[in-house]
Amino acid sequence: MLEQALAALAAAGGTAVVQAAGTEAWTAVREAVAGWFGRGDERRERAELERLDRTAAELEPGEVQGPEPGAAGSERARVRQEAAWQARFENLLESVDGDERARLAGELRALLERHSPATPATGPSVGRDGMAVGGDVHVRADGGVAGGVIHGGAHAHPRPPGPAQG
Repeated sequence: MLEQALAALAAAGGTAVVQAAGTEAWTAVREAVAGWFGRGDERRERAELERLDRTAAELEPGEVQGPEPGAAGSERARVRQEAAWQARFENLLESVDGDERARLAGELRALLERHSPATPATGPSVGRDGMAVGGDVHVRADGGVAGGVIHGGAHAHPRPPGPAQG
């Protein structure tokens, strides 16, 4: 079993793959992740590129199969793919020892930092299903409802009219 820091790194890797799919960042993330898994083996890298392409295809709107079409099915596919990629990152990190594990962990950290939506050079990453922004996001609605991502619903609490409203 991986130590907590490496497990969190693997989880961040899974999240990065899924968040990048369908965005401008996809090509760079796809190639970097395939290279990380391939570790210099061209055949292994090609296999990872194919696996990443299948992931991106599954996450495309309208491509989600199963009993829950639409947003619920799309979210289920995202969760499934994120967990699958996290497991792949964990498995590779668990399969190596000592110095090799530390080297791979360092390379994965650098990959995630380089391709993070929080990197000022890339700015926010916007896709068809939402956005990824590093840092603070402030969403405001005066008298209405606003949200970046809402899990579990939203509640609007009406305010009494101000002096200008009545």
